[in-house]
Amino acid sequence: MSTKPVALVTGSSRGIGRAVALALSRSGYRLILTARDEKTLKETGRGCEGGDAVILPMDLSEEDSPKRLADAVNSETGQLDVLVNNAGIVVSKSFEDTGAADWDRMMNLNARAPFLLTRMLLPLLRISAAATVVNIGSVVSFKGYEMQTAYAASKHALAGWTKVLAREEASNGIRVHLIAPGGVATDLVRDVRPDIDESDLIAPEDVAEMVRFLTTHRSNAVIDVVEMHRAGKTPFS
Repeated sequence: MSTKPVALVTGSSRGIGRAVALALSRSGYRLILTARDEKTLKETGRGCEGGDAVILPMDLSEEDSPKRLADAVNSETGQLDVLVNNAGIVVSKSFEDTGAADWDRMMNLNARAPFLLTRMLLPLLRISAAATVVNIGSVVSFKGYEMQTAYAASKHALAGWTKVLAREEASNGIRVHLIAPGGVATDLVRDVRPDIDESDLIAPEDVAEMVRFLTTHRSNAVIDVVEMHRAGKTPFS
């Protein structure tokens, strides 16, 4: 078992995932990194403190990938203190144009994969002295925007099982959080909303700093959900 606490971050080759991985590395965590793109994943690994990140290239939308990843975590470290479910995709289509394949693709990666992965890693999290699960949701975990039918449904699903898991695992010392940001300056948002002024978007590092706070501050105060919006948006809208 590592002398360092261990954190697994999915979708850590770029964007929010990469920022989270680097932030946790600076806070003393040993990182397990997974994403589809091995080249950019290795770039994230090289940026981690000590350069000792475990690199596990994987497409979590594939049916057997959550089990393969959980098995790899067990064999590589036999330890897990923080799980950040960040990997996700979006398809921008109207309700009428959203097909079954679009629906399944969104649900498989955005809701099903993190659900299965977290369930399989519960035994390791339960033996951690300070286990934390952070699920990266979205503003559409609670709202519905045009052209985001399947994406909104998948993020609502993620939020739903996050709430249940938090209640069920509280007695085991596992803290479960949901972060729901608005527009973040990532490739995903750029593809879906090229009209948005990027200077107005949330920086991935801002989300990463919130993850770092949730995983390193364990007092009698517990934060269930963090909603973040762009500075240009009306507060509490």
